[in-house]
Amino acid sequence: MFKRTTVSLSLVLAGFVSGLVLTSRLRTASEGLADQAQPKPAAAAVAASPVARAMAPLGATVPDFSDVAGRAVTGIVNISAVSVVRTPNSPFANDPIFRQFFGSQDDWFGSRIQQSLSLGSGVIISPDGYVVTNNHVVAGNVREITAGLPDKREVKGKIVGRDPLTDIAVVKIDATNLPVLPWGDSSKLKVGQWVLAIGSPFRLNQTVTLGIVSALGRTGIGLAGYEDFIQTDAAINPGNSGGGLIDARGEVVGINSAIYSESGGSQGVGFAVSSNLARRIAEELIRYGEVRRGSIGAVNIQTMTPDIAAQLGYTTAVTGAVVVGMSRTSPAYEAGIQPGDVIVAFNGRPVESGEAFTKLLADSKIGSTATVELLREGRRMTLKVPIVGPGGKPR
Repeated sequence: MFKRTTVSLSLVLAGFVSGLVLTSRLRTASEGLADQAQPKPAAAAVAASPVARAMAPLGATVPDFSDVAGRAVTGIVNISAVSVVRTPNSPFANDPIFRQFFGSQDDWFGSRIQQSLSLGSGVIISPDGYVVTNNHVVAGNVREITAGLPDKREVKGKIVGRDPLTDIAVVKIDATNLPVLPWGDSSKLKVGQWVLAIGSPFRLNQTVTLGIVSALGRTGIGLAGYEDFIQTDAAINPGNSGGGLIDARGEVVGINSAIYSESGGSQGVGFAVSSNLARRIAEELIRYGEVRRGSIGAVNIQTMTPDIAAQLGYTTAVTGAVVVGMSRTSPAYEAGIQPGDVIVAFNGRPVESGEAFTKLLADSKIGSTATVELLREGRRMTLKVPIVGPGGKPR
């Protein structure tokens, strides 16, 4: 009797563990067996159960996105960029030890020029052919850009401007009277909201995937220098980069940029540049050909860590952005900031990392004066620092 009981318990535990990892098909089969072994509850009991009450409204309220998708795909293009890449002929080109001792081997073995093809997507933002995409789609020494339109036409394009810091670029294609996707307000997004990811993964044009907003304001991912990402579980794969993240109203709330994947395919963790950021960057690229960000000069900033805090003599936890290096001709140095200072607030807003400081600084108005709060050898100080533009210009 004892042995039979032990065996039964083992089987129950094994079944429980297996149930955690088996597919839904196997779980369905198990539920079928359970239905045979137990009498079915009355219909009234099923209707009154909490699970049934929760699931019924969920299934009834899932919207039909076919109309939204049908309109949105007309504003998404497929982008292919041909770049020129110089490749060394040396058989030791990738050998770090050989390169350390002998340097470049181009003089010995020569090099050859090859073409590299980059594929991605883009969002039409004006009837006369301005398209927003990712910088990494059109990065490098681009020789030719071709855009595939939803009506099967292929037209040439040229780069208007690129911004590696946010991974946003604008391309002008040779077409007019194009359908335009309207910008949405990404600040109004909520976690759990339905979104569509539209692009051309693996050259499959106008592919639509559905998901929800998983998180907002993601930073510190390492995908760009200035990060404000929307995380979504809508399937994003290679080729989706630069495509649109669309809400239920058919508005662009993000530009799909990257996936987190250990296999190379979608694993339900995708990132899109928020529309409010992408729109501002695109408008500056169209107007100036570059992004005019606030700056305090050549200053090297890092996020405070426990190791850095210990080196600076702090015995308690400190968060902020550490100044690890700077130019003596920078506005920051002239205003009194020194290497080793820990910036803890900028214009009254707390600074918790180097990335946070970079964002606050970049968003500052050129020509204004910023209030910087910092720690120096444990003492709190407040300094006024002028905000300059590209090249150190005040305007």
